[in-house]
Amino acid sequence: MPANQASAGHLLHLIRSGRASTRGELQRATGLSRSTVGHRLDQLFGAGWLRDSAGTSTGGRPSARLEFDTGHAVVLAVDLETRHGRAAVVDLAGRILAEHTAPLLIGDGPEQVLDTVASWFPGLLDRAGRDASAVCGIGMSVPGPVDWTTGTVVQPPIMPGWDRYPVPERMREAYARQVTGGSDRVPVLVDNDANLMAYAEQRLHYPDCAAFLLVKVSTGIGAGVVAGGEPYRGIDGGAGDIGHIRLHDRLDALCMCGSYGCLAAVASGRSIAGQLTELGIPTSSGSDVRAHLAAGQPDAVRLAREAGRRVGEVLVTVVTLLNPGVLVISGDLASTPFVTGVRELLYQRALPRTTAHLTVATSQLGEQAGLVGAAVMVVEHLYAPEQADARLAAPRQPA
Repeated sequence: MPANQASAGHLLHLIRSGRASTRGELQRATGLSRSTVGHRLDQLFGAGWLRDSAGTSTGGRPSARLEFDTGHAVVLAVDLETRHGRAAVVDLAGRILAEHTAPLLIGDGPEQVLDTVASWFPGLLDRAGRDASAVCGIGMSVPGPVDWTTGTVVQPPIMPGWDRYPVPERMREAYARQVTGGSDRVPVLVDNDANLMAYAEQRLHYPDCAAFLLVKVSTGIGAGVVAGGEPYRGIDGGAGDIGHIRLHDRLDALCMCGSYGCLAAVASGRSIAGQLTELGIPTSSGSDVRAHLAAGQPDAVRLAREAGRRVGEVLVTVVTLLNPGVLVISGDLASTPFVTGVRELLYQRALPRTTAHLTVATSQLGEQAGLVGAAVMVVEHLYAPEQADARLAAPRQPA
């Protein structure tokens, strides 16, 4: 077995994935000796990452089962929307321990938005009963394309002032300034909101689905893809930007990106808000559309179903290409009328073979999906074998 396959980080991966949960199972899975496994586990226990729990045995003493200690650290998760923001303290299993939501305009620019978000952290940590020593990282969900390797937002249509802005560096600085004992070296990871929502839904509710698709329809329209258990981002973070696919029969519709005929210009929450306002029903945002839909407002219901059909037209191609097992609809428009419209077009135009094993559902995590996804992103990155080994080798590893 290669050396990296026998490291403490690799043993942690085997335990977290459920492939091994006792010392004996680790020996059999790795081929390592009992003493070597013991030494690797001592590293993990010393870092506080593992705990023993009583197991069962067919006879004699119960076997000690090894578990990842999901309470030994926390993630600060941030979910930015166009008109509001959320932040939370989340444990390593994705459980939200404290949460805060407030109006926040993404158009105010990164300096003001990041400072405001960081000002929420002290109160959240206090409510969760944790302090800076427990924070292993910060995860951020943003409504625009992200180059995941650098954490920078790239040419976002609805995030003026954010293009190529150094979000991770600035977030670290704001965190260290606002949180007592906070380090300006805390890991900060950033990704697109649809990617993280898809990651959270798949991990928590559809873990056996090898090809998973989530479509978020709010101010804009975007998709997140999880393939083989990992988010698919494309070569530079542009995967899933289906809101800017052109509709050949609506080239009159001006999109926020500056082009005409984009799906988002026709079927997003922003588009429906504009149409309702023209009908004499004042509506300023996708969240207002959601409120109208909840109240059963007839024009909102009609327009949402039409929008669902337009999104369904595009999803016929997307589903045919990806062949997902689950399609989740989320966001402000994730209502019965909209989902009905999607289903109508999808099942009407896609080949039966493509949809035979497809489940179409709405989000189970709802408004918390972005927060949970941001936390999952941080956990999966920091506790992956290579990262875990690097942190264990550091003079003073973080939580």
